[in-house]
Amino acid sequence: MQLTLLKAKLHQARVTHSELEYEGSCAIDSDLLDAAGIREYEQIHIYNLANGERFVTYAIRAEAGSGVISINGAAAHKASPTDRIIIASYTQLSEQEVKSFKPTLVYLDEQNVIKRTGNAIPVQAA
Repeated sequence: MQLTLLKAKLHQARVTHSELEYEGSCAIDSDLLDAAGIREYEQIHIYNLANGERFVTYAIRAEAGSGVISINGAAAHKASPTDRIIIASYTQLSEQEVKSFKPTLVYLDEQNVIKRTGNAIPVQAA
């Protein structure tokens, strides 16, 4: 059996651009892609904390060190500059692989600079 698990996420990213007329996708600072282990053209899910929108697109590289998170094409209707978003990618693993797997979690500040990284989400308290 294959299970779908969170592979990586960029948590609390800030949208810097929303480009309706640009070819569809989400441009992400290359340094952030590398830190999260998200590949160019990989499918990503975006969860907009500002308006509740959830959508699927793919990642493309933006200039390294730029902090760019640009929502492009039709998805530009779902996010605006300054919106806080979560960018997630998923992977399929066998039950055996799941036993040793840890996701890559990258937490960002308001300028899309890495604050910290991790590989586990704390247990939510009641």
